[in-house]
Amino acid sequence: MSKEALRNYIQQNSPASRLIVETIAEHFEPREFSKNDFFLKEGKISNDYLFLAEGLMRAFSYDTNGNEVTTYFYPENRMVFEAASFFTHTISAENIQAITVCKGFTITFEKLNMLFHSIPEFREFGRFMLVKGFVEFKQRTLALITKRAEERYEDLITSNPEIFQYVQLKHIASYLGITDTSLSRIRKEFSKK
Repeated sequence: MSKEALRNYIQQNSPASRLIVETIAEHFEPREFSKNDFFLKEGKISNDYLFLAEGLMRAFSYDTNGNEVTTYFYPENRMVFEAASFFTHTISAENIQAITVCKGFTITFEKLNMLFHSIPEFREFGRFMLVKGFVEFKQRTLALITKRAEERYEDLITSNPEIFQYVQLKHIASYLGITDTSLSRIRKEFSKK
């Protein structure tokens, strides 16, 4: 599997030269997931940072009633990791699972930190990824509070239409913070537009 997508992603999101990007990419190992395989299971400590080159993953946890709640979707060409567990070496409260067959490249926490400390341009990449992740988290949290369900649905179908091809509707509904019935109604209304 070619690392070209990984190299391009790092190049686009950091000030690193192509030579430095090549050096960084050498530390990532290929990894494949079958549909429904877990990248991370709740109760485990996250030790890997994944660049998802192909496929779709989702993060989910369980509410107090034992229901699955989807917290995030990871389309291809994204970094996948559970930040709290990865950076603090604590047990994860989330699961990250392959929705489709997935291919990517992983790097361990130790190797990632070694690169952060030895390559300033990669440290900048890491900072950018954390800021980007925090901004997305904040926007999603605010959207759950300030936007109607119909608006959240429209945002999701506009930004990530592939999700609707592969993800069960109950997982999309939980991600949007609505019931399956509400999602069916919204989809029906949206199709009339």
